Amino acid sequence: MSETRTVPQVVLGVGGGIAAYKVCELLRRLTESGHQVRVVPTADALRFVGEPTWAALSGRPVSTGVWDEVHEVPHVRIGQSADLVFVAPATANILAKAAAGLADDLLTNTLLTARCPVVFAPAMHTEMWEHPATRANVATLRSRGAIVLEPAEGRLTGADTGRGRLPEPSELFEAARRVLRRGAADPDLGGRRVVISAGGTREAIDPVRYIGNHSSGKQGYALARTAAARGAEVTLVSANVSLPDPAGVRVVRVESARDLAGAMDAERVGADAVVMTSAVADFRPASSAASKIKKSGAAPAPVELVENPDVLAGLVASREKEGLAQTIVGFAAETDDVIANGRAKLARKGCDLLVVNEVGGGRAFGTEDNQAVVLGADGTAVEIPFGPKEDLADRVWDLVVPRLPS
Repeated sequence: MSETRTVPQVVLGVGGGIAAYKVCELLRRLTESGHQVRVVPTADALRFVGEPTWAALSGRPVSTGVWDEVHEVPHVRIGQSADLVFVAPATANILAKAAAGLADDLLTNTLLTARCPVVFAPAMHTEMWEHPATRANVATLRSRGAIVLEPAEGRLTGADTGRGRLPEPSELFEAARRVLRRGAADPDLGGRRVVISAGGTREAIDPVRYIGNHSSGKQGYALARTAAARGAEVTLVSANVSLPDPAGVRVVRVESARDLAGAMDAERVGADAVVMTSAVADFRPASSAASKIKKSGAAPAPVELVENPDVLAGLVASREKEGLAQTIVGFAAETDDVIANGRAKLARKGCDLLVVNEVGGGRAFGTEDNQAVVLGADGTAVEIPFGPKEDLADRVWDLVVPRLPS
């Protein structure tokens, strides 16, 4: 009987782009967290970061060519022995070669022999990322089960800015960790587009003050990260959240409930699943002062409130009106009679699943852990025990996947 291997084996493929320098930090995080990493850079990658750097950070010799250590057949063995192949930066050239099945260097040979999860983290100029050829290559790779993360938006080479930036190393590490955590499981959200809202809305009283809530957005961000690790194309509508953008996730920022409603209405089109984790203010001031309200010595004027749109109910109504095949998930934060209030809300909103969690007293808001009961429109009730929000996110997706449109 063969010995069980406990140390995750990661092949880190490095493409020839300026963002290769950021991958050094990803490599450091992987090795310091106990992963054994074999770096396979392309020849062009070594023009940006040299072989000694990769060897020093990984603690292992660097594999650079199919003719190195020929007796070990590296072009076959490296991919066969890996638990994860993670390519960063994945240039337009690498994506094209991988999609076409070319094998003209050690990295592309490794991609063809790997039977483990494969993740590409693209980085290139916006025009290259948006080119129809690149989009077709990405679609091909995703259709074969590869996870192709969406690039970040920001500063590129020189003075250019736009989509195509390599996500931050900390978020790339989280993406790698989540994929490894699932092991050899297929990316069951591959080919799916999901839209998630997170955070808490703010309703302005004046330019300084607002009506808000305690939502940190951590649960919504966990759902976005786990969906990306399971192969989905993810859009995250983020309301007033001070968290780093998850790797491979497109982020749309909003502030008020009406902003959120508009963004979700626009992004829901073409989505297979919509998940509303954000805490939306039920009311907003009828008017917002143009300048800061000052103390006058007299009692302040009362703030007249008007009702905000019901975003979740609106999403369900739009789905029904348009006859869309779409799974909609809501979240309910309750302080008492959790199940009874949750069932009433599920019936009122009309969504497919409602994740109900008890809040207050240090629970849920701003914490790293959560627990919930997931109520289904079909009468089911699934308890998710107390644990990391990442675990809860995965359990929610486990319940969503079989309900997705075929």
